Amino acid sequence: MDAQFLVSFALIVATFGLYIGIAIYNKAKVTSDFYVAGRGVPPVFNGMAIGADWMSAASFIGLAGTVMLLGYDGLAYIMGWTGGYLLLTFLFAPQLRKYGRYTVPEFIGDRYQSNTARLIAAIATIIISFTYSVGQLSGSGVVIGRLLEVNASVGTLIGVVLIAFYSAMGGMKGITWTQVAQYVVLIIAYLIPVIFMAMQLTNNPIPWISYGEIVNEMKAMDQELGITEYVIPFTENTKWQFLALMFTLMAGTAGLPHVIVRFYTVATMKAARWSGAWALLFIGLLYLSAPAYAAFSRFILMDRVAGSSIDNLPAWTRSWVDTGKLSVADKSGDGVLQWSEIVISNDIVVMATPEIANLGILVIGLMAAGAMAAALSTAGGLMIAISAALSHDIYYRSINPHASEKKRLLVGRWSIVIATVVAGLVALNPPGAITQIVAWAFALASGSFFPALLLGVWWKRANGPGVIAGMVVGLSVTLGYIFAAKYGGFTILGIIDTGAGIFGAIAGVVTNLVVSLATKSPSKQVQEEVIDLRYPEQMTYKDGEVWMDDSSHSS
Repeated sequence: MDAQFLVSFALIVATFGLYIGIAIYNKAKVTSDFYVAGRGVPPVFNGMAIGADWMSAASFIGLAGTVMLLGYDGLAYIMGWTGGYLLLTFLFAPQLRKYGRYTVPEFIGDRYQSNTARLIAAIATIIISFTYSVGQLSGSGVVIGRLLEVNASVGTLIGVVLIAFYSAMGGMKGITWTQVAQYVVLIIAYLIPVIFMAMQLTNNPIPWISYGEIVNEMKAMDQELGITEYVIPFTENTKWQFLALMFTLMAGTAGLPHVIVRFYTVATMKAARWSGAWALLFIGLLYLSAPAYAAFSRFILMDRVAGSSIDNLPAWTRSWVDTGKLSVADKSGDGVLQWSEIVISNDIVVMATPEIANLGILVIGLMAAGAMAAALSTAGGLMIAISAALSHDIYYRSINPHASEKKRLLVGRWSIVIATVVAGLVALNPPGAITQIVAWAFALASGSFFPALLLGVWWKRANGPGVIAGMVVGLSVTLGYIFAAKYGGFTILGIIDTGAGIFGAIAGVVTNLVVSLATKSPSKQVQEEVIDLRYPEQMTYKDGEVWMDDSSHSS
C-alpha cells in the first residue's frame, strides 16, 4: 500500500462522505422534492447542477481521450454537445418550464392529450437513460478499479452500491445539491492537471492559449514518423460521419430527459434561462480545456514514452496494463517501444495523464476524485429520470392515480435501486467504449424526443396520432441503424452507428408532420396553449390576443 494509494483513497472517501451527507441532509419528504427538488433551486446553483449532470464520465474521462485518438474528427463531440446545449437553452427549456410538469413524458402526454404518447415517451426515457447509465457505470468501474488495483468489473459493482444509496435517499432534491458539490470537485480536478501540464511543456499557465504551440510540434513529429497528421480533418471517418455525429449529439442533447428535467427545478421561465446561461459557462470551462488536454497527453506519450526501452518503462504502465485498458508490446523485437506499439483506450487518457506527466500524488488523487464525481453525478440524474418514468408516468398516471405520497415515494426509490443494479450488471461487460455507448443514447434521444419536443413546442398543428407515429418510427429507425451498422457493417455515406440519430430524427419529424396533417387537428385550447408557450410568464395568449397578468389588454 503506497502513498499514492493512500492519498487517492482518502480523497475519494472524503468526497463520498460529502455526497452521502448532502443526500441525507436533503432527503426528499414529498413527491415534488423527489421529482423537481421543490422547484426552488437558485439559477446559479442549478447551472452548476446542470454542469455536473451534463459532464458525465464520457465528458470527463472520455472526451479528451477521444479527441487525442481521433484528432480533428474528435471535435465533432465538442461541437455537437455544445451546440445542442444552446439549442436546448433557447428553444425548449423556458417553454417546457412554463408548461409546468414533472417529467418530459408528462409534457408530451398532456400537450398531445394522449396517454399512449405519454407511455411511449416513458418507455423511451427508460431506454435512453438506461443506455446512458451503462456508460457512466462502466466509467466509475475504470476509476475505482484503477484506484483499488482491482478489475474494472469490481469497481463497477462498488459504484452501483454508492449510486443506488444516495440517489434513492435524496431524490432530485438531494441529487441537486450533491451535483453542486460534484461540479466543484470535478472542475477543479480537471483544470489543475491541464494547467500544470501547460506550465511544464510551454512555461505558460494558460492551456487554452499555449496548446497551439504543442500542436505545431506534433505536426512535425507525425511527419517524421510517417503517420496520419493530428490536425488533418476526416482521416478517421468521412465528413458525412462527422456531420451526422455532430447533428446526433446536438439534437440528442436537446432531447435528453435527465437534462431537461433540471429546468423544472427552478421557479420561473426567467430562472430557467439564467440556469442555462450559468450552465454554459460552467460546461465551457471543461469543453474548452479538452482539446488542450488531448494535445498535451499525446505529445507527452510521443515524446517521453515512445522510444523508451521495453524493459525500462515507467512504473505507471504496469498499473494501467493490469486494468486491461493499456497494451504495450515490442512487436518488432528491437527492445524499444515504438509509437505504433502503444495501444491506449480513450477511456483512460485523462486518468493516466497525470501519472504519465509525473504531476505528483495529490494531483493524481484529485483526478481520481474528479472522475468519480463526473460518473456519479450523471448516473444520479439518469436514475431519477428512470425512476420518474416508472413511478410517476407509468405507475401514478396510468396504473394507480390514487396512490398516496408515501407509496409513490416508495415506488420511486425502489425503481432507482432496481434500475441501478440492472444497469450495473450490463456495465460489467459494456458493448463499447464509454463515448460510443453515450453516443447511442444521444442517437435514441434524437430519434424520439427531439421531433416530439420540436413540433410540440413550435407547431400547434402537431397532434397525438402524429407524435405517437413519429416517436415509434424515429426510435425504430435509430435502433435499427445502430444494430445494422454495429453488427452488420451496414452504412449510408459512411455514417456509422454513432451518427444514427440523424436518420431517426428525420424519420420522426417527417412521420409526425404527415400523420398530423392526415388526421384531426388539435382542439382550439391546445393550439392556444402551444402559442402561449412563446410568451413570457407575465403574458397569456388567448382567443387570438395577448393578455398581461394584471388583466390589461395589450394587443
